[in-house]
Amino acid sequence: MSALVQRARRQLGQPGAWIEARDGGYHLRLGPDRRARVSLVLDEPGFRALIETPGLRARPGGGWSARPAMRPLPAAPPPGRPGQVEGVRAVMEADGRTTSRSANLAHSAVAWLASRKDQSGRPWLTPVEVAAGERLTLDAERAQAGPSMTMRWDALPRSGAGSSARAEPTDQALAAGRRLEAALVAVGPRLRPFLVSVCVRGSALGEAERAHGLRKRQGRTMLKQALQALAEHYRIG
Repeated sequence: MSALVQRARRQLGQPGAWIEARDGGYHLRLGPDRRARVSLVLDEPGFRALIETPGLRARPGGGWSARPAMRPLPAAPPPGRPGQVEGVRAVMEADGRTTSRSANLAHSAVAWLASRKDQSGRPWLTPVEVAAGERLTLDAERAQAGPSMTMRWDALPRSGAGSSARAEPTDQALAAGRRLEAALVAVGPRLRPFLVSVCVRGSALGEAERAHGLRKRQGRTMLKQALQALAEHYRIG
C-alpha cells in the first residue's frame, strides 16, 4: 500500500479528521469543517483502500470520517503487547483469489478463532472459512451508513461530487449491500443471527453466545457451520 494511504489512515484517527469528494479527488481535512486545511488528496484507489481499512461512515455535514474500530475479542495478549495477537489472516481478493496477510488476530473473532486448535491439533477454522467470514465483514463495512444497522443494509459512502465516469461510492456500497443480503440468505435463518453478531456487528464469541442464549462454546460450532455455508455461497475452497 502506498505511503500516502498509510499517512491518510494515521490522520483519520485524529479527532475531527474527515474526507470530502472534491475536484475529482478525495480531500482529507484535519478540522471540523471546510475552513480546515487540506492535509492530503487521494485518488479513487486510495479512497477505496480507506473504505476497506479503517472503514468509513457518512458525516452529518457531508463527506466521511473513519468508522470506530471493531471491538476486539478479550484475550490474554503477549506480555508488553496489550490487545495484540500477531498472526496471519486469509483475505479474499476482488478476483476471487485467497491470499494471506499479516494481521492483529485480536481484531476479528473469526481470525482469533482460526488461531485456536481442536483436540487433534487442527485449526478450528480452515483458511477458506476464514476468508469467507472476512469477505462478509468487508461487505458489511462497505454497506453500512453509520454505526446502526438496518435490514435494508443501507449504503455507507454518499458522494455529492465526482465524474460520472468513475465508480461512485454510493454504487459500490449499494452493491456491497446486495452481496451481503444474498450471502446471509444463503446461510439460512437458523445460522444467520449468530453470523450477523460476529461478522457484521463485530461481537466477541462469548458476548454473541450470551446474546443468543447459547451454551459456552456452542457458538463456535454454529459459526463454523455458518462459514461453511458462506464459503459454498461464495464458491471458494
